[in-house]
Amino acid sequence: MTETDPLAPLLDLADVAPALDRAREQVDAALRHRALRRHGGAVAAEISLRSAVASAALDGHDHPVADVRAGTVTDPVVQGALRVAEAVPALADRWPRTPRQVLARLHVLAARGLVPADQLGRPVARPDVTPQSGATPGPDVTLRLDGVSALVSGGTSVPALLLAAVVHAELLALRPFAGPSGVVARAAARLTLVAAGTDPRGLLAVEVGHHERQPEYVGSAGALATGTPDGVRSWLRHYLTAVELGAQELTRVADEVLANA
Repeated sequence: MTETDPLAPLLDLADVAPALDRAREQVDAALRHRALRRHGGAVAAEISLRSAVASAALDGHDHPVADVRAGTVTDPVVQGALRVAEAVPALADRWPRTPRQVLARLHVLAARGLVPADQLGRPVARPDVTPQSGATPGPDVTLRLDGVSALVSGGTSVPALLLAAVVHAELLALRPFAGPSGVVARAAARLTLVAAGTDPRGLLAVEVGHHERQPEYVGSAGALATGTPDGVRSWLRHYLTAVELGAQELTRVADEVLANA
């Protein structure tokens, strides 16, 4: 790690390094579950479903997993989250190389049927308004998306869990797309972990962890927006806790699959 690494100072924030170590230990333990050797496909499918349902719920569209599994939920945000979750493995290789294009693709998948077709995949003119047809993103949106892209493309050497937390938070705060931008932000964080090899098969249900601690998720994201060290630390600690909960969810799912095999 070089002194110019823009994310390196985050590792010096109080409690962040130990929380990072704990999260990585739980991730590694969950990914060693013996069910993944023979039943990895079944585990991955269930994790993808639960993660998509949790992500949609975090955007205000909460439905029972059983109903979504049964195919009775037609909520377009849920359907978009399912499409996004299904696409993550195929987009992982492209994410570090062409992050802006991948973000656009995620938005197309997430927002189909929710925003006009000519707005799909296009950043909004301002992060707090729905764009008019033909509008172009403002300079702040463009610069901040360029900053996220630079980090994803090799602009930092901090651990992937930390990078994913930053990517998630920045996109969540910026809301660069019309419609369910939160679904896009959470998918981008997942892609960061998959592309880096931290979670190569996309098995960590981090979205479930966020949903389990939704008030903390919202509060820590708001604290991060203040830009203070305490706000940043609050978000990072929440994100790493959500990773631990996602690893625990993976273990539960793997146990269930193994018991029913």
